[in-house]
Amino acid sequence: MTTLSVVRWAALLPLVLLATACAQQEDGGGDAGPVTPTYPDDAVVLRIDQTGGFVTPAVALTRLPTVTVYGDGRMITEGPTVLVYPGPALPNIQVTNLDADQVKQVIERARAAGVGSAGDLGSPQVADVPETRFTLRGAVGVEKTTVEGLDAPGTGLTAEQQAAREKLRDFAAWVPELAAEAETQPYRPTAVAALAEPWVANDEAGPQAEVAWPGPDLPGTPVGTTGLGCVTVTGDQVPRLLDVAAKATAATPWTSGGKRWTVTLRPLLPDETDCDDLTSAG
Repeated sequence: MTTLSVVRWAALLPLVLLATACAQQEDGGGDAGPVTPTYPDDAVVLRIDQTGGFVTPAVALTRLPTVTVYGDGRMITEGPTVLVYPGPALPNIQVTNLDADQVKQVIERARAAGVGSAGDLGSPQVADVPETRFTLRGAVGVEKTTVEGLDAPGTGLTAEQQAAREKLRDFAAWVPELAAEAETQPYRPTAVAALAEPWVANDEAGPQAEVAWPGPDLPGTPVGTTGLGCVTVTGDQVPRLLDVAAKATAATPWTSGGKRWTVTLRPLLPDETDCDDLTSAG
């Protein structure tokens, strides 16, 4: 190499190094800091639900999560309940749209509250209390934390256990408050699970008009040893069922196959498809 070539190469070397560094930054080769994970639209980012407790099999199987936050920002909660007896046939399910920053905040506050990392949370000395289950999807995968009797008195718990429970309790109360800060709309399901059992007259409910069942034949597939059957209403039958059920009550005798049935309706959430999702959730 001649002296002139060496001089020219020495002059060009800083430019070559600068161009290489810029290319590495554009290609993500540099340190870009932590990356916020993205999720499929119907992926559950956070769910708080309850299992167990002293309830009937129909209630246990159709119980709605307290709150579910999805990857696209939808947050589904159960709205206010009408204090009448018998109650409405359909639960009041509401959907709120959170933005990306709010979803990120939910994840961060869940971790700060101990979801996925809480240690010994103890067991209060109270019988037949439900368990509150926190499910969180983050960069490290799906993590779950289950607390027995989260709202029960602190009898039999250490100070550390009570403090850890308080953090989870505060978080569980905070998440639904996001719905109060945004516009909510009624949730319109694309499928409804229906748990059926033979109808029995109830004097307290008073006379109830029969309603023809607009879905698949009842009682459907047996659910274990509960005495219940389950069918999944889909397609064009869903809007017909929702219209009829809006005028029915929890004590309405539904007629199918020449018999009368008590039917507990459970609109399925975006990550659910059929009765199996209810029977496997506990």
